[in-house]
Amino acid sequence: MKKIFVIFIALLFTTVHSYAGTFKADAKTKRVAAGTQFQLQFLQPVSTSSGSEGDFFTAVIKNELKADSTIILPVGTIVRGSISSVKTAKRFSRGAKLYLDFDHVVTPNGRQIPLDLSVTSYDKIYYDGGLYKNLGYGEAVKQNYDRGVEITKNAAEYGLSVQDSHPGLQYLTTPICAVGGFFGGVGYFIGDSVADMFRRGQDVFIKEGDILNVSLINPIDVPVY
Repeated sequence: MKKIFVIFIALLFTTVHSYAGTFKADAKTKRVAAGTQFQLQFLQPVSTSSGSEGDFFTAVIKNELKADSTIILPVGTIVRGSISSVKTAKRFSRGAKLYLDFDHVVTPNGRQIPLDLSVTSYDKIYYDGGLYKNLGYGEAVKQNYDRGVEITKNAAEYGLSVQDSHPGLQYLTTPICAVGGFFGGVGYFIGDSVADMFRRGQDVFIKEGDILNVSLINPIDVPVY
């Protein structure tokens, strides 16, 4: 009896091993290389004002991914992820930062394959991958300075433009407008720089339907049939 049982176990192991080898041999995959660029469209909004660490989101691929002319991830393929971290906006114009973790892609046959993505296009991307609108007070002051210079320049150009309708008058209007623009620019710079001390930085908003360009950090092997 014991001998029969041993033979039965051996036959069962051989059969299972044979089928496993068959499945393995029949399985085919196509590799999506690291660095592959594609677009993701968000199916729900994600923001630093209402989102928090661990919140899930879903996006879909907007451009089909091919390997050897074979479409392996068609348009509409689902990618799921979550918010890995949120740094809220603070006073002194310190903007919020949003960190996204792309978890897996759902293949056409329903397989869930882990993947790592990095966002390559947004208003501003911090060195550690965080998405943000403005960094802090120093950046706000620089923007105020640039705007002040722009005000002065526009005023001077306006004074110069009168020569088109009143030749010679520009010699009077240009310096007057330039001086006025200078004081206006300085006033804007000082006033807004003081306001920026008390102003909260900007939040990060990804609206439903927004499209982000992303890049694959590590290659993935996608089953094809």
